[in-house]
Amino acid sequence: MEKPDVIVTQENPVCGDVLELSVRSDHDQIAQIRFRAKGCVPAVACGSAITELAQGKMLAEITNLTRENLIEYVGGLPAASSHAAQLAIDALHQALEKISSNRA
Repeated sequence: MEKPDVIVTQENPVCGDVLELSVRSDHDQIAQIRFRAKGCVPAVACGSAITELAQGKMLAEITNLTRENLIEYVGGLPAASSHAAQLAIDALHQALEKISSNRA
């Protein structure tokens, strides 16, 4: 992505999954969001899903997304893989916080 507003990286120290989100916003809306993931298949799936859920949405709309919302969106995850959804949610929330602080 050219000229993202923020790039955030979240890592799960237990399993080693890494998720990077690049986000560009425009007038309180996600104009573009991309991900890179290194890890298990659920981590990649959740990284992709979080971009689908956030693309084109207003920042306020996605602030309250939860791990459970993401797990439901991907059609469910085994309990042992729910950490992948949390990783994606944490990365999204970190990106939203950075966008907000950059505007302040």
